[in-house]
Amino acid sequence: MCFVATFAIVATSCTLDKTDYESEISTIVIEHFDYEEAVSINEGSYKIIITALNGTFYKGYNNLRLTIINTETNDTINSAAVTFLPILTNYNGNHSSCPHRYNLDANTEDDYYSGYAVFINESSELETWTIYISFTDNGQTYTVNKTITVEEQGNMNLNMTAFTADDGEQYFIALVAPQKPKIAENELVAGIYTYNSPTSDAGTFPDPSQFSYSEVEDYTLLLDPRMPEPSMGNHSSPNNQDLIQREDGLYYGVVNYTMTGNWTLNFRLQNQFGAIIKGTEVSTDFTPGIEGERSELYIDILF
Repeated sequence: MCFVATFAIVATSCTLDKTDYESEISTIVIEHFDYEEAVSINEGSYKIIITALNGTFYKGYNNLRLTIINTETNDTINSAAVTFLPILTNYNGNHSSCPHRYNLDANTEDDYYSGYAVFINESSELETWTIYISFTDNGQTYTVNKTITVEEQGNMNLNMTAFTADDGEQYFIALVAPQKPKIAENELVAGIYTYNSPTSDAGTFPDPSQFSYSEVEDYTLLLDPRMPEPSMGNHSSPNNQDLIQREDGLYYGVVNYTMTGNWTLNFRLQNQFGAIIKGTEVSTDFTPGIEGERSELYIDILF
């Protein structure tokens, strides 16, 4: 079987005749707050439950909580070493993955393991997602797998993009928050990840060394939000703040939305040495009647 590193290029050029702004503005933005069961797996005397917001795996960033229950004793296992590996198989049988936390973090207080997955494609007849999980209990290691469904993300405020930067590396930017912005200064949260090219040949499938991703550390995501509709003239807003990384690994900044509607988050990705490795500056010219210029690196949102 062939291992390939593939990813979806989301940041594509957008022209006026492709953009139905009226249809987009009529979209209802729904927030999800509750973690519900997205999938369960039975393995011998164990039951594994993964919960996600709205009980659904979506394209883009997904916070995940995994619980392991011993069905014979009804005890929750909270001291195991748990790994999580999502694999995408295409119609040719080639395998790839997506940014994810492989070694899940134990939350002993609430008896679950936490992680995330940034699914880069929805499930389809041509592409299938399978999750591979391992855990230990009483000195024995168990491995399970389950085919899952990844749905389209209908909330544009949680869009993502994937690209190759000027340094030749593959990067992924996924919006995490806000789900439903306000006409105000909003805290903007995003994850930034990179694919780790394998340094050795593949071992037994699924070999996690062939599907490794890292959280990008100490970069800066420079932000310039604009309204791209021709009637808006590509105007921006004041008091925006670039995104910098915090201790949880995510990047935080501020985006000031001065009205509802279509906005483009224009980005420039700056590495830890201060070099711009992707993205271009957007002209400050007011362009009424013309669809707004976008950076080489951008994500469209809507609220």
